[in-house]
Order: sequence, then C-alpha cells, then structure tokens
Amino acid sequence: MSEYVLFSDSTLDLPSEVCEKYDIRVIPMGVTVDEKFYKYNIDEKEISCAEFYSKLESGASCSTSQINYKDFKDSFEPVLKDGKDILYICFTSGMSSTFGTCNIAINDLKEKYPDRRIIAIDSLSASIGEGVLVLNAAIKKSHGTDMNTLATWVKENRTRACHWFVVEDLDQLKKGGRISAAAATFGKALGIRPLISVDMEGKLTAVAKIRGQQKAYTEIVSRLVADGKDTQNQTVVIGHANCLERAEELQRIIKEKKLVKKVIIANIGPVIGSHVGSGMLALAFMGERNL
Repeated sequence: MSEYVLFSDSTLDLPSEVCEKYDIRVIPMGVTVDEKFYKYNIDEKEISCAEFYSKLESGASCSTSQINYKDFKDSFEPVLKDGKDILYICFTSGMSSTFGTCNIAINDLKEKYPDRRIIAIDSLSASIGEGVLVLNAAIKKSHGTDMNTLATWVKENRTRACHWFVVEDLDQLKKGGRISAAAATFGKALGIRPLISVDMEGKLTAVAKIRGQQKAYTEIVSRLVADGKDTQNQTVVIGHANCLERAEELQRIIKEKKLVKKVIIANIGPVIGSHVGSGMLALAFMGERNL
C-alpha cells in the first residue's frame, strides 16, 4: 500500500495547529487588497486575518483569485517525486473554477509520474464546511484508512458537511453580487441579516432573515440540533470573521447544552472574508444537508 498525502486549500479555514496535527497540506489562494496581491495561507505569513479585516473595515477594495496551474504543480510535484500519492479535497466548484484548474495540472503530472496516483475531489463545500469535511477525512487517515477507501468516504459524505453562516456586512455581500443594493439598504435599516447555507451543488443560498444577535445564536444552534447526526461524538467548527466574542458565546451555548464532543474556533480567512465581510459567524458540522 502506497503512502499518501492529504491536501486541501486555504479556503478550508481551519486553524494551522489542527492542520499540523493531522498533516493536512494546505495550498494558498490569492487575495488582492487595495491592488496588493497576497497568497493567503492558514499560517497567515503574508497577511494575517487581523490585518485583512482592519483594511477591509477601513474601506479597502478586495478581490480573490483561484489557485493557478503553477501553484498546483509546485505543491504536488515534490510529493510525487518522493514516491507518495495524493488525495486532494478542493474548494467547491459551485463558487470557484479551482477544481477545473487542478485537474489540468493533475493530468499533466500523471503523465510525468505514471506510477503515482492523484485523486482530486470537489468538496461541494466552502470555508469551515470544507474544513469540517477535511478534518473528518484527516482523522480517518490518521487511523490508517487507505486512500481509495478515504476517497470513497469523502465522495459519499461531502454533502453531509453542513454550513450555517450569519452575515453582518451587507455591503460586502452587495459588492460581491450576492444581494441587491436595495436589499442591503433595507436590511441595514431594519437590522436584518441573512442566514446563509450551502446547497447540494455547493452553492451559497439564503435560507432566512434574522434580526438581533440572540436570534442568530438561536437559529444556528437549532440547525445543529435539526440537521446534525451523532453530534455528541463530533468535533464541530465555529468560524468567525473578526468577531471572536460572538464565536466564544456560540461555543458557550453549545457546550452548555452538551450538544457536541468538541468545538474548534477558527478564523474566517481573507479569501472567504472578502465576500462575507467582517462580523460573519458560522457553524459547520456533519449531518444532513436539507437544502
């Protein structure tokens, strides 16, 4: 049985120490802030989350770019040269063309290294939803699961990664074309924020409108109760876009209700943050994606 390496990309928004613990190799993605380009990775070496959100809140213009052919080749080739295979779990094709680009690079690498195997899987997930899927795959790998078996598990369970986001910055959603200018204006005036999830095709979808922070906690926790499966044996991920206090309060509520085994709090990085803005709060867990 060949040794293999588990890869994902920096949109998974897991803490660096978690990826180090489970040997998850993370490929950076591009973010441009006020015309300066950064390769964002979870180690935050080129740009930190704190720096990014400070710039964003000061009115910086932001855009993102997919992983390019060269970055895929440069990430994968040293592993193949070392005689190891690769399982790559990619950011959803419902929001990015990254998966298509990676397959072009993979096909070329397969020709160059015909004895090596590379499996790429579209996660149909984003941010910490992608993260919770990759985390569960990495745990299985650490228990000795072989690459074929793990790839099958990921394909069968990728739409069981449930994501729930409450977005604070309606202007940022407007800039990204997620909501209309009128919806942003009325939403801010009425204190209404969208509850967003990811559908079976890996695309963002607005599910409800929420007014008030307490209601946001209630809605997110209710989705965990309704859609989660075997949650008391799960590690779930809370993500926050520069609102740690809210993340800690959500963690307190979940722990107080004894709903899960463990909670990981994670920063929402600049790639996802460019689209959802500061103040976004999210929860990801394994269950049933009822969309």
